[in-house]
Amino acid sequence: MRYMMLIHHDEVALANAPQKELWADYAAFNEALAKAGGGMAAGERLQPASAATTVRFGDSRTEVLDGPYADTREQLAGYFMIEVDNLDEAIAWAKRCPSSRYGSIEIRPLAENYPRPDLSLRRQDG
Repeated sequence: MRYMMLIHHDEVALANAPQKELWADYAAFNEALAKAGGGMAAGERLQPASAATTVRFGDSRTEVLDGPYADTREQLAGYFMIEVDNLDEAIAWAKRCPSSRYGSIEIRPLAENYPRPDLSLRRQDG
């Protein structure tokens, strides 16, 4: 089953984390994902929530807001895609993720009844 692990950081706690240790832990985590094989992919880190723009439509008008929509201590920081046999295995990977010490990891199954996108159709920059 395919899952997305959504990383939600407390940005202040992360900023105060021992950076060399954190990045070493992430290097080990990414290496473990690579060794796990098919369906596992290194994730992408997002810029801080202060760089976000939220678009909301309602009452026949569109609002464009600076920052994230939710006013919360934890912000979406990045994600990993994993393919494992069951939720218990996904939880085990989430526990291993270094970001679990600085916020939470949301595990969400991908909708399997939809075709995967053809990434070869992406526009190539440059």
